[in-house]
Amino acid sequence: MAKLVECIPNFSEGSDQKIIDGLVTTAKSVGGVTLLDYSSDSSHNRSVFTLVGDENSIQEVAFQLVKYASEHIDMTKQKGEHPRMGATDVVPFVPIKDITTEECVEISKKVAKRINDELNIPIFLYEESASTPNRVNLARVRKGQFEGMPEKLQEEEWAPDFGERKIHPTAGVTAVGARMPLVAFNVNLDTDDITIANNIAKIVRGSSGGFKYCKGIGVMLEDRNIAQVSMNMVNFEGTPLYRVVETIRFEAKRYGVNIIGTEVIGLTPAKALIDCAEYYLQVEDFDYGKQVLENHLLN
Repeated sequence: MAKLVECIPNFSEGSDQKIIDGLVTTAKSVGGVTLLDYSSDSSHNRSVFTLVGDENSIQEVAFQLVKYASEHIDMTKQKGEHPRMGATDVVPFVPIKDITTEECVEISKKVAKRINDELNIPIFLYEESASTPNRVNLARVRKGQFEGMPEKLQEEEWAPDFGERKIHPTAGVTAVGARMPLVAFNVNLDTDDITIANNIAKIVRGSSGGFKYCKGIGVMLEDRNIAQVSMNMVNFEGTPLYRVVETIRFEAKRYGVNIIGTEVIGLTPAKALIDCAEYYLQVEDFDYGKQVLENHLLN
């Protein structure tokens, strides 16, 4: 049985359709890889691709995508709501079938080395691939963003895992690592006050005392003139989506603000959504393994 690995590279471009189309073409250019999904957002100025393939093909497509991004995205001109430090901001590898997290860590290191060797982009290893504890959390690695990276790389504890202590002049710095599946999940509010979204994000994210498996920031969606709590749920079983939604709903009420919608970015494990359905429908004695039709069809 072929080993299957998922790769979800994030690019710092969400507006220029020509560049996005080029990324799509590149993603489809490597045999043994399937582009499952991609989404772009102009407010975040970010595109997220989801690919799956065998362990060798997924390494090749990841490198080719980073190469294309480095040639077409100029970080000295890039602006957007989402934190970022490179043209390709992050390249995570996720074990899907018949492959371990440890094997994905080795894949991430091979890709990271090749990116630096051939493209001269410095690399931080993060999550399961992290070389030190302070590099596990992507938000900590990315702190300072593109503009602050030249100074950050000179700090004693922030030498890149691959590369010299200087950024690529236009492509910046990239984080590469292995991790378990996460859910990119956003909650939209009926307010144009970004301060409210920031306050709520601080309450729900784990780093400031909220939910352990939630990372969150407030962003402004300029095209809709609304504020958003933008999150990564790194363990949807440890912190279910519905629990975060209800907490945000509760906290928003103090400002007279309501939730007007939510977004799932990219692909998500089915169980993350089914857990929400079970909660909101108040289903009793539900058995995910036995009562979901697709589970029987796919096994």
